[in-house]
Amino acid sequence: MEQYVPVLIALILGGLIATAMVFASAILGPQKHAPVKEEPFECGNPPSGSAWGRFSVKFYLAAILFIIFDIEVVFLYPWAVVFRQLGLFGFIEMLVFVLILAVGLVYIIKKGALEPA
Repeated sequence: MEQYVPVLIALILGGLIATAMVFASAILGPQKHAPVKEEPFECGNPPSGSAWGRFSVKFYLAAILFIIFDIEVVFLYPWAVVFRQLGLFGFIEMLVFVLILAVGLVYIIKKGALEPA
């Protein structure tokens, strides 16, 4: 248990500092409330419509698919760095990985998930 004492101290100090900053900003921060500050900011344009607009589910689906494929591309970078050390086995493994991604991409295109709403 002695080896966890520094971690516990760091967590306690981090929590104390975060709490102190929140209280300090509440005490020292500006207290004036103006009607302009209560409006949502839209690039200097006056707000139009409700801030609680509804989005199509396809918007969220496209966003999730983008994140999934974007994160999968991140896995290609470490592989490219050690490509020569991995040899043929590493190349075949990555080829299988990319083929699975390609099959997934073809599947979502066939399902129409990337079509505009």
